[in-house]
Amino acid sequence: MNEIQKSIDGWEGKDIGQCCSEFILEGPLLRAGAKHERHNFLFDGLMISCKANQSSRLPGSGSGAEYRLKEKFVLRKIRIVDREDSVELRHAFELIGKDENCAVFCARTAEEKAAWMAALVTLQYRSTLDRMLDTVLQHEEQEHPLRLPSPDVYCFAVQDSEENIVFEDKVQSKTGIPLIKAGTVGKLIERLTYHMYADPNFVRTFLTTYRSFCKPQELLSLLIERIEIPEPEPTEEDRQALWNGDQPMAAELQRFRKEYVQPVQLRVLNVFRQWVEHHFYDFENDPELRSRLEEYITSIIQLRGKSMRKWVESINKIIKRKLQTQSNGVSHNITFESPPPPIEWHICRAGQTDSFDLMTLHPIEIARQLTLLESELYRAVRPSELVGSVWTKEDKEKNSPNLLRMIRHTTNLTLWFEKCIVETMNLEERVAVLSRVIEILQVFQELNNFNGVLEVVSAINSVPVYRLDHTFEAIPERKKKILEEAVELSQDHFKKYLAKLKSINPPCVPFFGIYLTNILKTEEGNPDLIVRHGKELINFSKRRKVAEITGEIQQYQNQPYCLKVEHDIRRFFENLNPMGNRSEKEFADYLFKMSLDIEPRNCRQAPRFSRKTMYTLKSPGIRPVRTSTSGTLKGHPVPLEREPPHKITFRSIAETEPETLASASVPTSPNTPTPPQSASSDLSSVFMEPDLSSSYGGSSSIFASVLLPPSKSHSASCSSLHQLGEEQLKPPPLPPRRKDAMSEAKMSSRSDGPPAIPPRLPPPLPRNQPRPMIYNGPPADGPLPSPPPPPPRDPLPDTPPPVPQRPPEIFINYPLNLQPSPVGRYHWDFSSSPSSPNTPPSTPSPRVPRRTCPLSASQNSLCPLPGSITAPPVPPRHNSSPQLPKLPPKTYKRELLQPPLQGLSLVENTDSSQ
Repeated sequence: MNEIQKSIDGWEGKDIGQCCSEFILEGPLLRAGAKHERHNFLFDGLMISCKANQSSRLPGSGSGAEYRLKEKFVLRKIRIVDREDSVELRHAFELIGKDENCAVFCARTAEEKAAWMAALVTLQYRSTLDRMLDTVLQHEEQEHPLRLPSPDVYCFAVQDSEENIVFEDKVQSKTGIPLIKAGTVGKLIERLTYHMYADPNFVRTFLTTYRSFCKPQELLSLLIERIEIPEPEPTEEDRQALWNGDQPMAAELQRFRKEYVQPVQLRVLNVFRQWVEHHFYDFENDPELRSRLEEYITSIIQLRGKSMRKWVESINKIIKRKLQTQSNGVSHNITFESPPPPIEWHICRAGQTDSFDLMTLHPIEIARQLTLLESELYRAVRPSELVGSVWTKEDKEKNSPNLLRMIRHTTNLTLWFEKCIVETMNLEERVAVLSRVIEILQVFQELNNFNGVLEVVSAINSVPVYRLDHTFEAIPERKKKILEEAVELSQDHFKKYLAKLKSINPPCVPFFGIYLTNILKTEEGNPDLIVRHGKELINFSKRRKVAEITGEIQQYQNQPYCLKVEHDIRRFFENLNPMGNRSEKEFADYLFKMSLDIEPRNCRQAPRFSRKTMYTLKSPGIRPVRTSTSGTLKGHPVPLEREPPHKITFRSIAETEPETLASASVPTSPNTPTPPQSASSDLSSVFMEPDLSSSYGGSSSIFASVLLPPSKSHSASCSSLHQLGEEQLKPPPLPPRRKDAMSEAKMSSRSDGPPAIPPRLPPPLPRNQPRPMIYNGPPADGPLPSPPPPPPRDPLPDTPPPVPQRPPEIFINYPLNLQPSPVGRYHWDFSSSPSSPNTPPSTPSPRVPRRTCPLSASQNSLCPLPGSITAPPVPPRHNSSPQLPKLPPKTYKRELLQPPLQGLSLVENTDSSQ
């Protein structure tokens, strides 16, 4: 049919193979009203009328199809009407559609017309003829029933009755096979291997649920008894005919072997094959069961010859493959389209197992390794561990080992999350821990690990954690929204969860709790036995409902994750024991007591506790650092809902979170003074006033006190700014004003006398050097942008050197080596104080970096302003010490944004005498 479709040009719609299953006839017919003869194809569902494609015969033609489509007729939508011969039409018949459109075709001869008419009528009335044939056959079977062995000899030959089998009322499967509602074990085995039809759904449901009413050894014995079919015994009439030399039973025995024995034996072998293929754990747990089966199927070949050799060889191959898999420990090799993503590390590295914790491991890798572990636990659960609620019975350790491992892991992980939160006494640390748990939840969602998502939701909704109002108030709003969306999955009987589970592509880890709940309700809400006419029948309708749930579980057990196992992290989570030696009640009481200690009832403010950890609380984010070849965070080939690829190829900074860092401790040196803390002002000084009586020979610094706004949780010296950039600290808010271009003027590093007053007009600049910005605001009425302090100068001969232009780089000649942060990192701009009403608006310059700091009024005198800034001259200050150089006069006045701190004054510095 595919070849025929390829030979037809202009085909549209469904393929022929999708709507037809059999080719019937083809040949030429003349369409009434058409100029050329048509070539027609007849299938069991379609009649296709084509015209010879003349263009395909021309050289250079693009289409190689032999025919061109003209018309299609769906047989179930047309009527066939015979037309009598006339002068215009001979050997004609008519096809009439539902819209009364008709098409008349003429055959060449009467024989061709008869062939087309017979084929069309047969196809149109095939269903009616099939029903008529079935009725006739049933009538013949009733008149001449198939002779079966006596029920006393063969228990599966008992006639059906309401005492041994009950069918569903007016319910049939899609194949027309009646559904069994209840029955005895014998009748269920008979229908499992019925001679009149095969029911694959019934076989699958039976092998999944039979352990609730039958043991594996009993099932094998019943199947062996079923396949050993005795021949029916002759009656008295048959014996009398044998004495007379006749053979009345020959035809009946041949019919019995063909219509009953062979179908039953083949279907029993099919049950054996399905049993060892999908439920081999029955044979793993019972070696005697496997040896009995192998011995029996071997004896079948010897007794019945080659007729069943293929079936037996197939079963033996499956058994050998399963045993080899059991010994090697690998079921099958899986090849992914791309390699798994690399392992992500945060504070702890590989091998540092003693320091593994929620805050030291990377949240991405925690979610990945937990997803791998839970996926393996989910895929290991067998249907036999669920049927009959055996995980709640006395022998649960024997009957449901994999399911119990899954349940215990889920419980331990939920309790571990709760313990990590409530055992964190410090509020700032506790908020960071809760935020980290929500980040793990986000990665669970991206990996479609719904079991992990609901583990986190269960931990956060627990009483010890749910009552922590002050902790939840400090969580960022975006994380609160993520948490709310995850909580909604479990609401309204898991409505949103079930809808999302059906919409995603595997691999995934469904929430196992909902399956256990549904199975438990089905088991407890329906009886195991149904009583009919005083006889107890097995309620197979209940087993069918349970099998539907287990089938849904199995459909998500096939696709694994393309992730790499990190054995140290895997071992850490496998050995989780949050309860320790406590009982469940003792551990629950302990968690609630800790919750009351960290946030008492009705407290307006959470108690203060000191930090217990020294590492940073800043999250590494939930985007991988390195770009993996898989290209996604999830790392498996099946596409899921994700961010665009360009957003996950680098580490993203997490949202603003509470953070407490230790103050940078830098030893005091002449170039790195330690900043004192001031409680009287919101500003803290980077430079402090050195003690003149120290060992520096009475030298004092020429640097003015530079006022900087304090950090959120620490203050650090200038020498540690580079380290702060390395630690990815949160930068302060951008300032309202930017530094003026006057900082481009550079003073001489050596000078014997006071430098000359800078010119009022800017000096000419070379073409390749950026032009400094000219300030055109009001003259010295308000505070002006502050330049950074110049480098120290030593006294030189009296001739002052010319003032060179300062390059755009800031802090390039500082003795403290305060280099600006690299491009793409943070811009440290500390000038966040509000501007005064007299502050002129400043135009930002793209050439000047944003790393500026406001200077004091005395500091401003060290850097002259280039340009045409008009200000009254100020006489220079006279120094009483002959050893100190004279400072340049002030060229303008500057208002302090805030009152100067006590003890922070300008101290002038001298070089030590040689």
